[in-house]
Amino acid sequence: MRKSLLALVAAGLLTTATLTACDDGGDTETAGGNTSTTTNGGSEEVTGEGGIGVILPDTKSSQRWKSDDPRYIEAAFKKAGVKDYSIVNAEGDKEQFKRLAETMLDKGFKVLVIVNLDSVSGKAVIDNAHSRGVPVIDYDRLTLNGAADYYVSFDNEAVGQLQAKELLNCLDQKKVTNAVVAELNGSPTDNNATLFKNGYDTVLSAKYDSAQLIKGPDQWVPDWDNDEGREMFSLMLKQYPNIGGVLAANDGLGNSAIEVLREKKLNGKVPVTGQDATVQGLQNILTGDQCMTVYKDVKQEADAAAELAINLFNGVKPGLPDKLKDPESGLYIPFKRLLPKAITIKNVKSVVESGFVDVNTLCNAKYKNACKEANVIK
Repeated sequence: MRKSLLALVAAGLLTTATLTACDDGGDTETAGGNTSTTTNGGSEEVTGEGGIGVILPDTKSSQRWKSDDPRYIEAAFKKAGVKDYSIVNAEGDKEQFKRLAETMLDKGFKVLVIVNLDSVSGKAVIDNAHSRGVPVIDYDRLTLNGAADYYVSFDNEAVGQLQAKELLNCLDQKKVTNAVVAELNGSPTDNNATLFKNGYDTVLSAKYDSAQLIKGPDQWVPDWDNDEGREMFSLMLKQYPNIGGVLAANDGLGNSAIEVLREKKLNGKVPVTGQDATVQGLQNILTGDQCMTVYKDVKQEADAAAELAINLFNGVKPGLPDKLKDPESGLYIPFKRLLPKAITIKNVKSVVESGFVDVNTLCNAKYKNACKEANVIK
C-alpha cells in the first residue's frame, strides 16, 4: 500500500521525457513533437515509440538518480540530436521496473539502458529484451548472470580502495591508533556494493591483520535505506561505544552515521566516509563531520552510456577495450571503465569547478563561512 501511494504521488509530480531534441535544451514545440525536460528522476510513464529507453532505479537512495543522471542523459541525447527516447524511474519497485521495460519493448524501443534494483528483476528485463532482439546496457550496476550486451560504470573496487585509504589518512591526522572501524555496507542485492566492499576490505584487512585497526561491526543496509542505516549504526554504537572510524559506503549512509554521532556529540571526532559527492556529503565535509567522499563524474558516465546507446540504436556495435567478468555466469561483459576521484576538504572546490554541484546551493548561508575557509568561494 505504501509503495502504491508513493507511486501515485510521484506520478503527479514527475515530468516526462518525450520524443524530440532541441538546440537550446529548453521546453519548446518542434515539428518532431513536444519536448519536456526530465526532472525528479524521470517519469513513471513511458512515452513515445521505437526509441532508446532508460530505466533508473529510485529517487531515494541517492541524489544522482533523482536529478543528476536524468539531466545528463537527456542532455547527451539532445546534443546528439536524438529524437526518440524515454527516461523513467522505477521508484524502488522491482515489479514496476519490469513493467516499465515491458511497456518499452511493446512500444518497439530498440535499445534499453537499465540500472537494476536487483539482479533477479534485472535479468528478467534483459531476458525479455533479448527475446525480442533488443540490446541492453547495464548502467552503473552490473546485473549478475544477466548477460547484458554492455556495461558502463566506474571502477567500483577502486571506489572502495579510495574510501579506505582516505579513512586511514583521516585517522592518522587525528592521531587515532587501534581504532575500532565500523562498516556500513550498501545493499546486498547491489553488485556495486559488493565491489565497493571488496575494495575497502582489501585495504583495511591488512591493518586488521597487523592490529593497527580493530575490526568492528560490519553490516549490509538493504536497498541502501538511509533510515535503516541510521538504526543499524545506532545499535552498532551501543554495542561498540569506542568506534573510532566509520566506513560508510555512500554519502547517504555516511550522513545516517553522522546524525547518530551528532546526537552523542561525537561528530567530527569519528571520521566517516561516503561516496557520490552529494551536496549533503560535501557540506558534511566542509563542517568536518565527514572525512571524504568519492566523486564519480556522472556526466562522463551518462555521456558514455548515451553514446553507446545511440550507436546501438543506429546499428553500430562498438568494440570496448575492457571486459568485466560476471562472477556468477563467468561471462565477460564489454565494459566502459571510468575512474573515480577521492574528495576531501582539500579539493571540494574541484567538484564545484566541474559543474557537478551548484556553488550557491552548496555554499548557502549556513555553509558560507565553511566554504570560504575551504577556498570554495572568496
